[in-house]
Amino acid sequence: MTVLRLGLVLFLGVHSLRIVAEPWRQAQIARLGEKPWKLVYTAVSLLGFGLILWGYAQARLTPTVLWATPRGMNHLAALLTLVAFILLAAGNGPRNHIRTKLRHPMVLSVKLWALAHLLANNTLADLLLFGSFLLWAVLCFRAARQRDRAGAPAPAAGTTAGTVGTVIVGILAWAAFAFWIHGAWLGVRPFARAVGA
Repeated sequence: MTVLRLGLVLFLGVHSLRIVAEPWRQAQIARLGEKPWKLVYTAVSLLGFGLILWGYAQARLTPTVLWATPRGMNHLAALLTLVAFILLAAGNGPRNHIRTKLRHPMVLSVKLWALAHLLANNTLADLLLFGSFLLWAVLCFRAARQRDRAGAPAPAAGTTAGTVGTVIVGILAWAAFAFWIHGAWLGVRPFARAVGA
């Protein structure tokens, strides 16, 4: 699982700079400029993400099972990921009440996504992958709330149209991922597993 670990270090490491090294991050942006910084950030993120996918696929070939998954966890995971996709849409959608209320719905989305996958999966690779993302999301949300208390600007006020649109986009994205993309990209059809569980 060396490749998976390396991918997690790169991907979560670069995404943790605002948590553990915000002054350094700001200094690098000032030194390099915003566009070059974003280019480096994106390149490291994509490399890490690719290594995560590759490493996790390799680890799944010889899984180390840690516990027996309780009956019904796939059903619960399907529900939690639906909420996670709505939160993800809220983090990127304009002027919705979800973002106005929660302020950081994208990070909460990662929390739910990781928790859902920990509940439904039971191998060492699952624990490493989804546990790492869950821990990162907890720390990231804590850091974001500290920035809020320090006076970070609040998101724009939500509208009914923005909120309804956000929920619809989240549901449609979840359905596309659950029924097609997850299976096509990762070789696992989670909704089929949840129904058959």
